Parts: sequence; structure tokens; C-alpha cells
Amino acid sequence: MIRRNQHFDIVVVGAGHAGCEAALAAARMGARTALLTDNPDQVAYMSCNPAIGGLAKGQLVREIDALGGEMGRVADATCIQFRMINTGKGPAMHSPRAQIDKDEYRREMKWRVENQENLSLIQETVEDINVLKGRVRGVRCRSGASYQTGAVVLTTGTFLSGTLLCGRWRAEGGRMGEKSTKKLSEALKAAGITLGRFQTNTPPRVNGRTLDFSRMKPQHGDPVPRRFSFSPRAKAPRMEQMPCYMTSTGPQAHDIIRAALERLPASTGETGAAAPRYCPSIETKVERFKDRENHLLFIEPEGRRTREYYCNGLFTCLPRDIQDAMIRTIPGLENAEIMRHGYGVEYDYVPPLQLRPWLENKTVGRLLQAGQINGTSGYEEAAAQGIIAGINAARLLKREKPLVLGREEAYIGVLIDDLVTRGTREPYRMFTSLAEYRLLLRQDNADRRLMRYGRENGLIDAARWERLQSKEKAISKLWSFLESHRRGGENLTKLLRRPEASLKDLAGDETDLKTLINDEEACEQVEIEARYAGYFERQQRQIEKFRRSEQKKIPDWIDYNAITQLRSEAKQKLSSVRPDSLGQASRISGISPADISVLMLHIEGKRRAEENT
Repeated sequence: MIRRNQHFDIVVVGAGHAGCEAALAAARMGARTALLTDNPDQVAYMSCNPAIGGLAKGQLVREIDALGGEMGRVADATCIQFRMINTGKGPAMHSPRAQIDKDEYRREMKWRVENQENLSLIQETVEDINVLKGRVRGVRCRSGASYQTGAVVLTTGTFLSGTLLCGRWRAEGGRMGEKSTKKLSEALKAAGITLGRFQTNTPPRVNGRTLDFSRMKPQHGDPVPRRFSFSPRAKAPRMEQMPCYMTSTGPQAHDIIRAALERLPASTGETGAAAPRYCPSIETKVERFKDRENHLLFIEPEGRRTREYYCNGLFTCLPRDIQDAMIRTIPGLENAEIMRHGYGVEYDYVPPLQLRPWLENKTVGRLLQAGQINGTSGYEEAAAQGIIAGINAARLLKREKPLVLGREEAYIGVLIDDLVTRGTREPYRMFTSLAEYRLLLRQDNADRRLMRYGRENGLIDAARWERLQSKEKAISKLWSFLESHRRGGENLTKLLRRPEASLKDLAGDETDLKTLINDEEACEQVEIEARYAGYFERQQRQIEKFRRSEQKKIPDWIDYNAITQLRSEAKQKLSSVRPDSLGQASRISGISPADISVLMLHIEGKRRAEENT
């Protein structure tokens, strides 16, 4: 019998990577939370690649962990290969990446969700939202059930009016074999929310039993794997790592693709949805880079208890017969048996200029959004938004100031600021190049930057907090020793700044220093900070300037259309974004320094006028 009008403090719609982080955060902050999903067996399902982390994405995972999230810990528990990538470059570019057993990851996350106090995992398909006086009050489901709530977090992924594409074949669905929902899209439009349309593609998966690995180049994990999580209780990655393999397409495959372009759905005008620029389909790469004779592919295992391999780099919505012909031209895949053909997904999203910096919708109060619904791609980007949305849903119910991370504090801050300030015309993906202060936003110091926020919100337990405090004490003792000791007439800090120097080398027979370098993480921090001290100081000066502009707040009452000196474009864009500060206003695409000057003069003039009345 259906129970109607159930009440929860917070309802999270969708149990993907964003939904799990949002629901766990809200529940751990004391909010009675419902996590509603079409299929509870697909919690945190990896719809695409079986990996966590990578360039800039690894930084996001460590930041999620520092805030008290779960992605890093589950990745550590289900890892089948770990690599720290970009180690040939400076520390700002180092990014952890792990191949994951996708079934184990799903089961492990589901187990943690099921065992979380204050959190109920419920099978429901949400089709409508109840809005009263500009604020969300609940959701209605396909089953007929209703849930009353103080806040809703939408994490719908690709399921909003999702359409599956493979050549000329089309079907409704948010993922192969799973239904989508059109009614929720209609409900959002009825509430005054504007929707857009994006597309993403998946690659074929092949049976490893039919592959010739001798014709491919193996790619092994690091000899000593590192963990994603800063938790002292996090499981270390398994040591029996599984290799990935590298191969590539060739001219024959490209000829097959070119001959089939007329059979793609985009070429018939059936879809106008924007696709990812930085994770393009193989057909897009062949067309865009006409002079390239090959494109690199990574053949990645999907788990320990399956022979299924993921063809990373072969994203496509080409017809099945073309995929069959193309894949057999690839070295090592000549006899490959495709277990799942690649396909595209076209879906609705909410252009993120409609969001506040804490991910609350501007049109409907207490309605927060996270993940692909905001126009992003990637598990890590989704989970990062999810934990922020979950924290802020709970904080809004407590009438507390929302948590907004700055661009100078975290990659998560860069991600969300880019979305809500600049918007996106294609699925957004995080890159290190998007972070102006990336030298200070490294993966190795995420705990030192962000764990205080997790602790303040009740998401970091005493053991993790004490571990951070011990690390900070070890770092402080090391710096004190280096600053107060000399060797050969030179300060030890200055000696450590030499390119090849290390604390271990400096210690030598120095007993006192030897006792201080037992904490590897503390030593890593000191060595990096010593070696790049000049660059850090320069970025700190830039950050101080940035913070001053962020502190110049724009009053809520301002009417941009009434500022006659502003250009029409500036009026339109400022009215749309409604920036919180002059700093945020300056980052809006199309806003010039002259516009900012006019805005500053207008605010100052209004302030003086009020003081004189």
C-alpha cells in the first residue's frame, strides 16, 4: 500500500555520484533525508568509464574527501589499479587516478548509503515538484506517492527527457536499458526554469577473452599505490593491480567512419544538442583532425570478476554494424567480440546561470541542483557539486549561511564559480588550466585547505581531525628546525630549496632532524613549499588582490537596467547572473573593466546618498 505525503527534511532525487554525496552529507548533518532513485541496485553506477580521478579530477576527489565525502574512500576500497599521473611535471599538475572495479564500487557505495543514519534509500521515479510561493515544498512520484520536504536536491544525470542514439536508431532512456522521465522536465519548465539540451557518447565494451593483448602496450599501475582518502581508517588499494593497455585507430578505421557519417543522427538534423568538446566521439575526432592517421585508445578492465573491457577513446553513436567493422581494424582487437555497443545520450539540463553560488535555483527557493543537470560531465564533477548541495540544503534548513568555496580555496570553488558566473554551452569538464591558483590548490594539500569546513559541518570525525592536527604540528616543527639551523654557513631552508635536495639528504647523521622526518606527508608538504616558495608568494599576492574584489559586495536591491551608463549587453548579463560581488561580476563573459567601473561608481553614489539623507 502506498504511503502518501511522507515527510523528510531533505529529498535527494537521483542516486548517482552527485546524489550519493548530497544525501550522505545532509544525513550526517542531522537532516532526515530520502534518496529517491529509479533503481536502488544502480546506486553510484559507473555509466561510462570504470575510473575515478585523473587530470584535475583527482584533485576534486581529494577535496571531496577533505570535506567529508565518500568517493575517495570507496575508490580506495575498490581500486584495481592506481597511478599518479603527470609526475614528470610540477606538483600542481600531479593528479591521482584509479581504475575501479565498477560492480564493487556500486555495491560498496550502496552499502554505505544503506547503513547511514537519517538516510532512507527508496525506489521512486520523481515526476513533479510541488512549488508554493516561490519555494519547493515536495515531490510527486510515478507511483502516486508524494514526499513533503524542506529542500530538494535534483541530481538527475542524463535522465531528464533522455533519448538514446545509435545511428538512426532512437529510443527513450537515460541509460541503455533504463527509462527516462519527461514529466519532470515539464514540471521544471512550468515552475519557470529554462532547460537546455546536451549530448554525450559512450564507447563499446569488448570481451577480454577475444583480445590479443600481445599486440597492445601494457600500462601498469604505480609500484606503491597511494590512497585517495585522508582518512586513517581508509582501506589501502589492493596491491595485485590489473594492467590497462594502449592501442590506436588507423587509416582503415577512419575510412570506415567517414563513409558512415551520413548515418549519424546529428547529420540528419534530428539532434541539436551540444556534445563534449574535450571528450569527443571518435567520429568527431576523425572529422576535426583530418591529417591524423591514428588516435590513441586505452583498453581498460571493468573489474576483477568480469572479462569486459572498456574502449576509452572510442566514444561513438555510430550504427552497430559500423562499430563492428571499425573495431576489428584496431591492433589487438581484430577478433574482438563487442559485448555492449557504444551509444549516445541526449538529455535536458538546467543552464547553470539560473543557480546561486551555493547551487540553489534562483527561481525556486530551496531547490538545489548537482551534477549533469547543471551542464557538467564526469563522476568527479558531479560528486563535488553533490557534497556542496547536500551541505547547503542542510544549512539552509538550519537558517545558516551557505557554504561557498572560493576560486582561491578549491577546484570545487572554480568548478561552481565557472558554472554560475559564466555558464556553459557544452558539457563542462574540469581542467587544471581553469584554476588560476593551481599551484596552491594541489591534490596533496586538500586536507589542509578544506578539512576545517568538513569539521565545522560535522562531516569529519575526531580521528580524521586529530590526524590533520598531528600533521600540521609535524610540519611546524620541521619548519622551525630548518629555520633555526645552519650547515656550512647556510640556512637549512635555503639548502632545501636546491632542485635536487630533500629532507632525507639534509638529515644525514643529524639525529634531531631524523626524528622529525618520520611523517611522509609532512615532509612532502615542507619540501614542496620550500622548493616553490617564490611562486607561492606570488600567488598569495594575487589571491589577496582577488579577495579584495570579492569583498566588494553588490547590494541585492541594485537594478542594473536603471544604470544608464551601462551598455545594454552588460545590463542583460548582470541582470541574468545577479553576481554577489564586483569580483564575480568581472568574471562574467562580456563584462568589461569599464562596466565594473560604472557599477562601482553607481554603488558608491547610492551609498553616499543614503548617508546624506
